[in-house]
Amino acid sequence: MSALHVVATGAPVLVQDLGRPGLAGLGVAESGALDPGALRLANRLVGNPEDAAGLEVTLGGLVLRAEGEVLLAVTGAPLAVTVVRDGTRRTHGVGAAVAVPDGAEVALGAPARGLRSWVGVRGGLATARPLGSASVDLLAGLGSPPGPGSVLPVGPAPEEAAPALDQVPLPAPPDGDLELRVVLGPRDDWFGPDALAALRGPWTVDARSNRVGIRLEGPELVRRAERLDAELPSEGTVAGAVQVAATGRPVLFLADHPVTGGYPVVACVVVDDLPLAAQAAPGHRVRFRPVRGPRLP
Repeated sequence: MSALHVVATGAPVLVQDLGRPGLAGLGVAESGALDPGALRLANRLVGNPEDAAGLEVTLGGLVLRAEGEVLLAVTGAPLAVTVVRDGTRRTHGVGAAVAVPDGAEVALGAPARGLRSWVGVRGGLATARPLGSASVDLLAGLGSPPGPGSVLPVGPAPEEAAPALDQVPLPAPPDGDLELRVVLGPRDDWFGPDALAALRGPWTVDARSNRVGIRLEGPELVRRAERLDAELPSEGTVAGAVQVAATGRPVLFLADHPVTGGYPVVACVVVDDLPLAAQAAPGHRVRFRPVRGPRLP
């Protein structure tokens, strides 16, 4: 069986598949790749089932050493994929299947734009699958990030051959302000017209953001006077929920979000726009564009 030895990491590297839906009743979020389409594409490029486990890499910096020959592909934020063997270096881009010989190292550079990339390896990563998924969920304590010295076993290759593709086009991460469509509610009635107008932004992504949620800095969203001291019982939340914390600043929940919350959710990001949020690095500006709701500002 082949394996990938982790030589170095930059920011956190996590094993992810398409998550573990349907377990909110147990207090477990769906988790999974923040851009499921990017992971699916990486798997298709190496001939895997779309739900095979791969790696989610933040800000590049990952170095792997192959035990046995492996075929991998990188999608997401554009970066250099460099294979080094016996002093010879070959550099590839994202969106292509790359053969890595036994004993060679493959390094991911820093992305030119965006934040996260996804690595698919032919055969998928054969790691533990708590509650039916290999996805690491740090909030729920399921799995742990691989670090230098970790060994990631690779599963058997599928019977079908990998597609013969030189390169596939990939959507570019956002350049300039990131616009996310939102549907107002369910608690937009806790806020007055001025706060709903201010919700449009721009907001700035805070450095404390992670897979649980994107913290946004900007104007305070003030509640209606009659709601200033009100308390909201815990209620279910979903990925894409924009929750307004006690500071009056919004938090955009991502895949590892808590399954309940006690602060008002003023809006929810349209599902198709959530992969864009996965590429919002600290300092990036975000704007919300309401597209539906009873009280559009």
